[in-house]
Amino acid sequence: MVLRSSLKSCLQLSCILKTSKAGFRSTMSGGLIIQSISNDIYQNLAVEDWIHDHMNLENRQVLFLWRNSPAVVIGRHQNPWQECNLRLMRQKNIKLARRRSGGGTVYHDLGNINLTFFTTRKKYERMENLKLIVKALKALRPQLDVHVTDRYDILLDRQFKISGTAAKLGRTTAYHHCTLLCNADKFVLSSVLKTPYKGIKSNATPSVPASVKNLFEEDPSLTCEMLLDAIAEEYATQHQIDHHITLVNPADESVLPGISNKTKELQAWEWVYGKTPKFTVSTCLNMVYKDSVIDVKVDLDVKHGRIEVCNIDLPEQWLPPALCSELVNSFTGSKFCPNEITTLATTLLRVCPQDDEMHSRWNLLCENMTRLM
Repeated sequence: MVLRSSLKSCLQLSCILKTSKAGFRSTMSGGLIIQSISNDIYQNLAVEDWIHDHMNLENRQVLFLWRNSPAVVIGRHQNPWQECNLRLMRQKNIKLARRRSGGGTVYHDLGNINLTFFTTRKKYERMENLKLIVKALKALRPQLDVHVTDRYDILLDRQFKISGTAAKLGRTTAYHHCTLLCNADKFVLSSVLKTPYKGIKSNATPSVPASVKNLFEEDPSLTCEMLLDAIAEEYATQHQIDHHITLVNPADESVLPGISNKTKELQAWEWVYGKTPKFTVSTCLNMVYKDSVIDVKVDLDVKHGRIEVCNIDLPEQWLPPALCSELVNSFTGSKFCPNEITTLATTLLRVCPQDDEMHSRWNLLCENMTRLM
């Protein structure tokens, strides 16, 4: 079993990360295995950014191991409204993160393992990394039917996806990261990765749906810890390094200078939602009011996560034209976000004439608008 490092090893890691490029190039070689002690998605993605931006990998390869509390992670060029159920995620307090790499959307929880392989761009080889994982799984449980596909997925029993891949290729440094399903909550996974939003058109990168299965379903004796240790041991063997894992705290500025700023960038609305490629929403709201159904046509252009153009076509006289125009003007330029739209609508409502009928209609319209988000 691969042993986690002591305080001494953590101090050694600090020295490695702080070493100047010249010194690091001349004194450090081989491989390094690091594991995050955090389960926060933003902190762990920030560690990836930090290693990519700061570590000299000319003579060293790094394996970063990490696990997260419930989160949905989208690729750099994806649209979250097309990829996941944001309403359900808000209800369940499941975080949304946008990573720096491309690829599709994945669900993370503590039953899911994340692995990041860092190399120079010249040495980047995702197929070899995936074969390493398969070899580790076979060593742990020889009966497992696992193999790597041409799409860089790992399949169980020739049909169930247990690992997906994404990568970032920098000018000189590259990383390949992938997931491994051990005992993730498949019900939550399938629920949050199913969008309820209609009428969205976008050039964002779509995810490719796949049937998934946990390794735990194949062998209930398997745990995430066992899988992590097996993969780390195989990595250590192939790179001829000591069989130990160095723990890292993603909040430790003394070891990772500037890491807090990277975490804040990844948490920011401007990154998570604002980097969404431009898209349009064209839909009809079928609002039930008293004993009738009111059809409201809505057309929106959304750029950088903000409403750029807003058109709301209401039945004549259902709301005063001036009031509807004020609503449209307020929405234009605002974030495509239910909290912001609700705040704007509530503020406008306070200056409206005190008419209960009109207030009911106003609230109904605004409630339906927020459901688009």
